[in-house]
Amino acid sequence: QLQLVESGGGFVHYGGSLRLSCTASGFNLENYTIGWFRQPPGKGREGVSCIKRNAEVTRRIDSVLGRFFISRDDKQNTIFLQMNDLKPEDAGVYYCAARRLGLCHLTPTYDYWGQGIQVTVSS
Repeated sequence: QLQLVESGGGFVHYGGSLRLSCTASGFNLENYTIGWFRQPPGKGREGVSCIKRNAEVTRRIDSVLGRFFISRDDKQNTIFLQMNDLKPEDAGVYYCAARRLGLCHLTPTYDYWGQGIQVTVSS
């Protein structure tokens, strides 16, 4: 089965940090572009950051610039999102996603999706 599973979410206070992980099974991530998305309560899903195969291109939305960092470990078939200086606006359900073709996009046009993991930031 082709599956992505997120881990590392939870509750933090304003200014705290979390490191999200996403592990794939059933396929090798080395040939895929990876994206992290989030969905705040009552809002739509938005792209946060993406990383192309071989890590040759990375992108992120302006609101997380300098705070969130995406990386990949293809040997472990895992993608990471290091989140620092978290703000209440960052709270929501975070999803990892993968796609075989295409550029590093922050639109939800990906082939495989995880179930999502909750990130809560107190204010």
